[in-house]
Amino acid sequence: MLDYDKEAGDYDALRGGEPRAEAAADAVLGLVPRAARSLLDVACGTGIVTRRFAAARPGMRVTGVDLTTAMARRAAARLPGAIVMGDSRRLPFPDDAFDAVTSVWLLHLLADPDDVRRVVGECARVLRPGGVYITTVDKGAAHNVGSDIDAVLATRPRSPATDTSAAVGKHADEHGLRPAGEARFPGRGQGRSPRRALMDLRRGWFVTLPPGDPLADDFAVRLAALPDQDRPRPDPEFSLRAFRKR
Repeated sequence: MLDYDKEAGDYDALRGGEPRAEAAADAVLGLVPRAARSLLDVACGTGIVTRRFAAARPGMRVTGVDLTTAMARRAAARLPGAIVMGDSRRLPFPDDAFDAVTSVWLLHLLADPDDVRRVVGECARVLRPGGVYITTVDKGAAHNVGSDIDAVLATRPRSPATDTSAAVGKHADEHGLRPAGEARFPGRGQGRSPRRALMDLRRGWFVTLPPGDPLADDFAVRLAALPDQDRPRPDPEFSLRAFRKR
């Protein structure tokens, strides 16, 4: 996993910035009931999306929680007094505390399926009965847009996806959460160019191809040979699922 304390400074700029945050927030809020008066954003990161939840729903109390110090500091600058340090596997909140809970771009980072189960369970625990949990699913698959970059990278080693819609749905059911809706949104500004994909490869973003691995060098050569090195390919499209607590 990337070191998010080191990533925090460039995180937003490298991942679509405000356009992507706007698309994400709009899609999530489309699944949050208008009657919700409190929302917890789990793994809120820099708060770039969390801030939009608060701005769009002035009557809804928004709280963010993140494990990474540098990320939480940036989120606190955007939402003073609303950010808490905490582990998504052991949330520092009482049972039935929130009308809505969100986790955007979190579950795919958890390599252990048991950790995904724990996070879904914790989100269910702090959600009041009748409340809604909303999360992204199938994150890795979203980045395969059928481009020439994807064709080059198709044979790279892959880690098993722990955030598949089926797996998350199973965990949700185990914790008393029932399907309550779905949505999709574009990852604006995240369409990779070959040069950007090569930079990501060298930075270790493809975790099964660490820098210095001979396989990584081979993929680097093939990416560098693609045409239109600075032309972004299509943006990914991300998926959301919503679940209601019984």
